[in-house]
Amino acid sequence: QSLGLSITDEQIREMEANLDNIDFKMAAEEEKKLRHDVMAHVHTFAHCCPKAAAIIHLGATSCYVGDNTDLIVLRDGFNLLLPKLARVISRLANFAEKYADMPALGFTHYQPAQLTTVGKRCCLWIQDLCMDLQNLEQARDGLRFRGVKGTTGTQASFLQLFEGDHSKVEELDRLVTAKAGFKRAYIVTGQTYSRKVDIGVLAVLASLGASVHKICTDIRLLANLKEIEEPFEKDQIGSSAMPYKRNPMRSERCCSLARHLMTLVMDPLQTAAVQWFERTLDDSANRRVCLAEAFLTADIILSTLQNISEGLVVYPKVIERRIRQELPFMATENIIMAMVKAGGNRQDCHEKIRVLSQQAAAVVKQEGGDNDFINRVRADPYFSPIHKQLESLLDPSSFTGRAPQQVAKFLKEEVRPMLIPYEKEMGGKIELAL
Repeated sequence: QSLGLSITDEQIREMEANLDNIDFKMAAEEEKKLRHDVMAHVHTFAHCCPKAAAIIHLGATSCYVGDNTDLIVLRDGFNLLLPKLARVISRLANFAEKYADMPALGFTHYQPAQLTTVGKRCCLWIQDLCMDLQNLEQARDGLRFRGVKGTTGTQASFLQLFEGDHSKVEELDRLVTAKAGFKRAYIVTGQTYSRKVDIGVLAVLASLGASVHKICTDIRLLANLKEIEEPFEKDQIGSSAMPYKRNPMRSERCCSLARHLMTLVMDPLQTAAVQWFERTLDDSANRRVCLAEAFLTADIILSTLQNISEGLVVYPKVIERRIRQELPFMATENIIMAMVKAGGNRQDCHEKIRVLSQQAAAVVKQEGGDNDFINRVRADPYFSPIHKQLESLLDPSSFTGRAPQQVAKFLKEEVRPMLIPYEKEMGGKIELAL
């Protein structure tokens, strides 16, 4: 109307008055008859608006309705997920800060490695999620509107409506795009927006799924080690047959759903690959499933992970005991250096330690006993010059390097600033029904 088409104020008021007056029964009957969902609602809307019936859907195509709506929904879906992801990051950041200094046995290949800290390990989880936060923001901000493009994307019908005035067609495209809350529209489309857009959307959600799967797998492994557990309610039952079980079922649920989320990106990949020329309809039914499922799956994964991160339980004594089992072997180089400083010969000391460490390893592996390497060092007169230093040489905090400082720097310089846009949405714990 603002660009000069013959549309009356009365017609516009009639449509506005009936926006929520949707006769779903009639729409269903129309769709059964017409075999076309959009036209069923066009007819239903026209029935409510007899004065505006002649101009409803004027120049438009069903993909103008469906695709533009999908883009709005995708954008709004990201806006729902982003604060949830930010909350998870915030909760884990608090956990990392609390346990930044607590030494823990590190693992590579799931074999004992050098020490890290509980907080530093958590920062590995947080860093992945921060990447996901950035990816989701970029995917949301990169979305454009399809806009007003017509049946094959040429805008021919609108050019005809405006009697060949290209500037009015472009202005219509710009006005509708702005009204939908988008800064830009795609300049070129077929009947649909490029289905590669859906690939980008589901790819970042699949990547989030990979991050969550890794985090929750770590938690499941730590639960087996009895170092860290997810929340476990007072009356919760871990197994119907084994009353003692404390299964990490929330983390298992996240892993299960994350695998599903990761597979969904294959759907738009194949859809984009088989779009013929300006469009084929075999892109439609599967998109109604995979796009919605991806956002719903990501949503419940983040809710569950927030619940986990708000109630993680740490068992310091178990962590200390595991360190005591492995640290003596890691400290051998420190012991050699201390002996050399005390006047010993490095090669002689190395041989002594080699023999004692193998004896201690045999006790652990063959007899199932505790690591008694340090007791053997204490009992050997050769090491008497450093017996008083053994406690300091075995202080776990001296083996964690700059882990505590890395945690503090990472949280201060990277994580906290990233969460500032979501500060108003940080409150509220999540209690899961199941």
